[in-house]
This record gives sequence, C-alpha cells and structure tokens, in this order.
Amino acid sequence: MAGYENFISTTDSTKALETVASEDPDIILLDVMMPKVDGLEILERIRSDEERKHIPIVILTASNDQPTKQEALELGATDFLAKPVDPSDLSPRVRNALLTKAHHDQTKVYAKTLEHEVRQRTEALAQSRLEMIHSLGRAAEYRDNETGQHVVRVGRYVGLIARELGLDEAMVELLEHASPLHDVGKIGIPDAILLKPGKLTPEEFETMQKHCQLGRKVFHRLSDDEQHQYLGHAELGAKIMGDAGSPLLEMASCIALSHHEKWDGSGYPLALAGEDIPIEGRITAVADVFDALSSKRPYKPAFSREKCIAIMEEGRGKHFDPNILDVFFSNTQEIVKIQIAHADLD
Repeated sequence: MAGYENFISTTDSTKALETVASEDPDIILLDVMMPKVDGLEILERIRSDEERKHIPIVILTASNDQPTKQEALELGATDFLAKPVDPSDLSPRVRNALLTKAHHDQTKVYAKTLEHEVRQRTEALAQSRLEMIHSLGRAAEYRDNETGQHVVRVGRYVGLIARELGLDEAMVELLEHASPLHDVGKIGIPDAILLKPGKLTPEEFETMQKHCQLGRKVFHRLSDDEQHQYLGHAELGAKIMGDAGSPLLEMASCIALSHHEKWDGSGYPLALAGEDIPIEGRITAVADVFDALSSKRPYKPAFSREKCIAIMEEGRGKHFDPNILDVFFSNTQEIVKIQIAHADLD
C-alpha cells in the first residue's frame, strides 16, 4: 500500500502469523474469514504476545456482522472496515491507527529512556553513599592505622565468609559494605587511650570498650528532640538523618555493637554467647581479629598466616564460632589474594 513501508494485508492466516512472528509490522489488516485459522484467533494470539500486542489491527468484516464485531472488540481490535473495502475509507482509518501507534512507540521509547536515566542516577547515588560510608569507616581507622586498609580487608574477609556460608547475595553485599564500619565508635575514644603503645589500665580498657556502644549510636536515629535541634542547623543534616534507618546502617549498627562478643559469653558489651550473638557480629569478629594479627601495628609486627591461625585456633569455641573459623581458614588462597590486593603500603 503506497505510503506505508511496514504494512501487512493478507487473507492467508499462515502467512499472517509467520510475518507477525518474524517482523514488527506497523499495522495489520485482518480478514475475519481466512483459511486454516480465522482472523479472530490470529487477533487473540497477537494480543496475548507482550512484544506485539500494541500493533494496530483493523478487522475486515461484513457491515451487518454485529456479534463478530463485539467479539473482536473484546479481543482488542483497533478498528473495523466493512467489506467490500472502500479505498477512500481505508486510507484515513489506517492513518489514524498509525498515529496512535506512533504515539505509543514514542511513549515507550521515552519510558525506556527515563528508566535508564533513573537507574543510572540511582546507581550513582548508591555508589556515592557507599563511598561516604567507607570514608567514615576509614576516618575512624586512620586514628590508629595510617593506611586505613584494615577496614577494606575486613569487608572483603566478611564477604568471603558470608558467601561461603551460603548466605544470599543481597545479604553478602550488605555485610561486605557494612562491616568496614565495625570500629567507627573509635572516633569517640581519646587519643591517649586509643594510641597508647603499652597495656591499658582496667579503667582505660573500660573506656576502650565503649567504642562498641558509641559505634551503635552513630547509626541510630536521634530522639525527636535531638533530631529537631540537629536539623535546625542545616538542610544537609536533614538529608543525613533521612537515611538513618536504612538496612545498611542498621546492619552497621549491629556489627559495631556485637563484633567484640565472644562465643563463650566472655565478650563485651552485652556478654552474649553462642548463636545469641548475631551472625554478622560472629563473622566480623573472625575477620577483624585475623586482620589485626596479620597486620603491623605500633605495638607488634605482622604475624605470619600460620601464627595467626594458631592463635585463633586457641580461641575456637571460646572467642570464635567454630563453624565460621573453619569456613574462613578453608579459603587460604582467597585470603592471600585479599591481603595482596589491599596491603598496607608505607
């Protein structure tokens, strides 16, 4: 038909189905009375296809065939043409149907473009939040570790353990991003205690232990009165507090509070024992202690992997969950890869 490049007009039902299946026609003129498969069945098949149900379909039928028209409408016919077809009637009806399809196509393209842009901006926002969270973790770690790579390695170790434990990937990702914040409460510990090269006094150790509760407070919402006062300072405060209840920060809060609990109940601050300790805390405890032992500190050299394992084995069933300890040390090659990729470089 002149003026239309992608136009199907056929009375052969087999050809109609084959053409629609292999192409994306702009419009279909469909005769109800067709050999092999009638036009209404073809109409129904096309309308049930998510990829092609938007194609305008003009039905050719006898002008007095009201039941057929009613059925065609219910199946999604776009328009009707009475047989025999009047060319002067055909052209405007086809044109109107094509205009409708063009509008549909433009809307579809716009929706896809908008979806792509929203996805890009959402990913960018999520990435910026992760960078901010990791920066917060490194800020705390820089106070007693100049490179700040400790928190990165802990996150990788935690992800390794969680994945090997069979946790779902969403949980693994959450743990990997939240665990670097385990020691954020160090921000509230005085330098004289945090950086002391020698053994802490009982009073100093009690202060040091408070970094768990301080870390938890960092991620918890303020009270209504505190929030009102805080938000009065700047709009930025409102944006920060708006995300205080996110799953990531809730996870970070739990890890900050529980990563110094011990399997036998001798840890702090809540003296939890066994599986009462949240699994995120048990996983982070193994990752954190291993990295502390295997890294150089002002008060000690970096221990060999063999010595780290020996020391931690002494804590099996006391400090550490035995199952998590086994899972971690059964992945020696991955541990070494993480150590190399995120080594402390002076």
